[in-house]
Amino acid sequence: MPDFSPYEIKFPILKEEHSLPDAISNIFSWYVKALIVEERLGSALNYQNTYYSLKKFNGNVRFIDITPSYLRLYEKWMRGRGRSKSTVGINLRPLRAIFNLAIDKFKIISRENYPFGRWKYLIPTSRNIKKAIAESDLSKIFYYKTDNIEQDKARNYWMFCFFANGMNPKDAALLRERNIQGEFIVFERAKTQLTTRNDPKPISVYINEDMQRIIDKLGNVNRSANDYIFPILHHDMSPLVEHFAIRAFTKFINDGMAYICADLNIKRKTTISCRHSYSTMMKRAGASTEFIQEALGHADKKTTENYLDSFEDSLKKEFSAKLTAFKGLNQ
Repeated sequence: MPDFSPYEIKFPILKEEHSLPDAISNIFSWYVKALIVEERLGSALNYQNTYYSLKKFNGNVRFIDITPSYLRLYEKWMRGRGRSKSTVGINLRPLRAIFNLAIDKFKIISRENYPFGRWKYLIPTSRNIKKAIAESDLSKIFYYKTDNIEQDKARNYWMFCFFANGMNPKDAALLRERNIQGEFIVFERAKTQLTTRNDPKPISVYINEDMQRIIDKLGNVNRSANDYIFPILHHDMSPLVEHFAIRAFTKFINDGMAYICADLNIKRKTTISCRHSYSTMMKRAGASTEFIQEALGHADKKTTENYLDSFEDSLKKEFSAKLTAFKGLNQ
């Protein structure tokens, strides 16, 4: 039996009493433990957050009490608290997964009482318009000078992630020297290692001069094959400590970039902006969706298409002007 005591501070659901066998807390707790064992701590926290949101709404209810009407009331309650459709969806997708476990694995409730789906309750979805960074703003960030060491470090990490195919900061933190293979960094995305275990799709990133400069400037001194490239993680970290070290790393970059963007008087850019900006710039440069899909490490082409930003307004105006270029030709 795994020892979950080191996780109880961050996962209070583990210490709760689960005396009602057909209540949602039982399956949420069981699945949170399963995710912890798999070291998928981000997902475990998401499921716990969903449980506590539902509990705050109407307590630790039984599965039989969760009907389409119940879910619509929950959505109304969430929206009344200022939460977006996207947040409602983020909370209810874990509940849907827990419901499937309750039906198929634990036999707590029958399939005919499943509250999700057509003619029942459809989880709301929304597609946020993800604006990529303009090239002029990217240039300002790249050439930004500051005497603040921490802000400059955040900017360099942000630029590294941008140049590295819009790399997720978690993947950057997990990079080891063995991932450097000649002129390329070759790695598997941490996010997809479980889902693509039978067909791993390594991502290959060319190390340009700027990336090499950042590695030389911010990288670890020790360069043996098993050492991390950047001093974000350590070999003796527990999975829990590692998870929060990566979260702190991401926050460090975003906080530094928030100050820099404010100083430059441009819209705030986060680590997520790296990914959308990389994909959009590749599209504008003429790269195919398939190329961008491979560079981002997406298994599904539709996921890549969601990352591709619409063209800038100035470019739309330029193309629109071409529609009226015929005027005056025969006057």
